[in-house]
Amino acid sequence: MMRRTIFFASLAAIALLAACHSSPGDGVLFDGTDAGRWEATGEHVVADGILSLKGDGATAVLKNGRYKDFELEMEMRTLPGGKGFVAFHSDKSQTKGYRVAVNNDRNDPVWWKMTGSLLSVRNLTKSFVREGDWFTMTVRVSGRAVTIAVDGRPVVEYIEPSAPCRLSPNEGALLSDGTFALASEAGEIQFRRIAVKTFRTDPAVVQAQLAEAGDEQRDEIIRLHQEDFPVLDYHVHLKGGLTEAEAAQMSRKLGINYAVAPNCGIGFPVTDDAGALAFLDSMRAQPFILAMQAEGREWVTTFSQAVRDEFDYVFTDALTFTDDKGRRTRLWMPDETWIDDDRQQYMDLIVDRICEVLKEPADVYVNPCFLPEPMDGQYDAFWTEARMNRFVDALAKSGEALEINARYKIPNKAIILKAKEAGVKFTFGTNNGLRDIGKLEYCIRMKKECGITAEDMYKPSIKI
Repeated sequence: MMRRTIFFASLAAIALLAACHSSPGDGVLFDGTDAGRWEATGEHVVADGILSLKGDGATAVLKNGRYKDFELEMEMRTLPGGKGFVAFHSDKSQTKGYRVAVNNDRNDPVWWKMTGSLLSVRNLTKSFVREGDWFTMTVRVSGRAVTIAVDGRPVVEYIEPSAPCRLSPNEGALLSDGTFALASEAGEIQFRRIAVKTFRTDPAVVQAQLAEAGDEQRDEIIRLHQEDFPVLDYHVHLKGGLTEAEAAQMSRKLGINYAVAPNCGIGFPVTDDAGALAFLDSMRAQPFILAMQAEGREWVTTFSQAVRDEFDYVFTDALTFTDDKGRRTRLWMPDETWIDDDRQQYMDLIVDRICEVLKEPADVYVNPCFLPEPMDGQYDAFWTEARMNRFVDALAKSGEALEINARYKIPNKAIILKAKEAGVKFTFGTNNGLRDIGKLEYCIRMKKECGITAEDMYKPSIKI
């Protein structure tokens, strides 16, 4: 394998390279002293060793660049409100090739396309970088494989299949060859070093990549990315031996962002503030949104407000409560659920408890409208119009988002439609029991049938 490496040298050496080489692949792309190899438009400036692109429409396109297999490394930062992208396999018009997002603004309403996203293909909901901080982003293309890392952390691992799924306006997002482009869409983006290495990928490696690639024509996840919809499983647990590293790799492979939550409450793995903080400290460097699953009705006093606020959001359910006879009930456990002969009366008890739980200070209500055995086989009979209306009214007043749960396939379409009409936000969640995280099949079906849009989805308060 042949490699050509770009080295950074003194200003005199840079001038000599510029005079001796006509191809930008054979010299310095940018090292803070000269942007002459780039054709810039819009508001831009080179000063104090920094190339700045400002506002909507400022671009810098590498002149005469033609790269296929490469590793591009950039030192950059965004100033407050700054966002844009880096394009590769592009052209002067920027109508072909891929774009990689540069956006560290956690207040951006489009919160699912953060730094490192391979736009329209692998959109990311979490950025590791704070606005104003310098960071390194590395983009590598080898055959059909695109990998992206931020400060050395892998965030995207994508293999383009032989028949990619591309919906309008993303038809040009394909591998070929071409130049690099830098673009600002808002605020200011700054670059102080850009380097590239080129190489050739063995055809046998490319064939192996194609064999590994998924069938995007039948993949609902890639379609969500293409539709510019946030692709996030808001309810994932590290259970059944599933490690952080395995979950992160699974997330990159499937293209689904994960929000990972510990079970927090009496009798669960995390029982106090110290345990919650230990979890957060161990997970901050992981590519996950971090949520708290608040268990039981004691969680409000078991965990302080200060510690709960350290999580990106808090969710709870009404599966644990005290029944009218003072018995601690856990609805998912038949031996801890006491259903009398009058099941309709017991259903009224469940709805009463749900409405009480919705007064608790959570952000998301999960495992919604769950029914215990043996009532779950008559879901529509127990969730009558009046009960649905009572639940949705209490949910809307609470301000909490409603989980559409893939594991239990709840709530039903009628409840989701009522919640949508009431202005309730939604989350998609698996609530995996073991390692079986899944691909949100029920959630995606309800999205289609109920007309759920990106604007209907709950935005976490993401911290790093």
